[in-house]
Amino acid sequence: MAPLRGRVVVVTGASGGVGRAVVRELGARGARVALIARGTAGLGAAAVDVGTAGGDAKVYEADVADHEQVRAAAERIEAEMGPISVWINTAFSSVFAKFSDISPDEFARTTSVTYLGYVWGTKVALDLMTPRNAGTIVQTGSALSQRGIPLQSAYCGAKHAIKGFTESLRTELLADGGNIDVTLVQLPAVNTPQFEWVLSKLRRHPQPVPPIYQPEVAARAIVYAAEHPGRKEYWVGASTAATLVAQRIAPALVDRYLARTGIDSQQTDDKRPSGVSNLWEPADEDKDYGAHGTFDRRSHSHSPQVWLSQHRRAVLLAAAGAAATLTAARRLTR
Repeated sequence: MAPLRGRVVVVTGASGGVGRAVVRELGARGARVALIARGTAGLGAAAVDVGTAGGDAKVYEADVADHEQVRAAAERIEAEMGPISVWINTAFSSVFAKFSDISPDEFARTTSVTYLGYVWGTKVALDLMTPRNAGTIVQTGSALSQRGIPLQSAYCGAKHAIKGFTESLRTELLADGGNIDVTLVQLPAVNTPQFEWVLSKLRRHPQPVPPIYQPEVAARAIVYAAEHPGRKEYWVGASTAATLVAQRIAPALVDRYLARTGIDSQQTDDKRPSGVSNLWEPADEDKDYGAHGTFDRRSHSHSPQVWLSQHRRAVLLAAAGAAATLTAARRLTR
């Protein structure tokens, strides 16, 4: 385990949602947190959250879709805060719509933010970490990186790309035999403001596909991965595990199931879309949205599956020990 106290940790998409919950968790660990996002109000409030939790934070406004902006921010971070130890990519944007209703510009912008934002963040981090031969990169993934769903073609495509890119990079780092780690954290549906500020062309308000988890569940898992980066991938939430296993076993059956249920399950019955969009401009420039969305009452604040995933070796050893004890007991009673 590598404690984060006093270390410089960069978080992209730090002003809201999962990124906002991550910086709070890092603050509680005593980290020095560099906050990258576009929204002034959200970034300022996030910096206060880090300080309140016990850490130090500085704000760096940048659009992650622009490599030069990300590079410039990273150079400022190292000059002002010190060497970057951990880089966590969480920034994204998207469009809720059928593919036929998404314009080329909207699809390209989603891809630039959600996929290339991770590529540029990773590249900048590696450029700085490689000379020191030390560092950790954490990619915030999704169950949708292996299982696409309707109404999210741009987002699913970007998340699939992140997984492929990260796997390729990880093999290169392993071949080099150095001390730079990269790991991927696959998330479930999370109660974040994205459902208020992602561009939507739906008639009804978008919602996460239940079961829904609070962003703190994701944040704890991401920070744990930053402290234990040797694993290729972490799964968060029983629904993530079930989705990924089902996709491996019966992908065509999952296609048909989602064709029947996937569109209605992503829309509420009681309200229309908010009309806010952060695709081109930050939604939290003047308003702080925080970490949580509007689905608190339906969201889980804990996930036993996460603990089991993080401690799977101990669980397997305990299961093996219990099986051996049971076998011995049966032999003695014969």
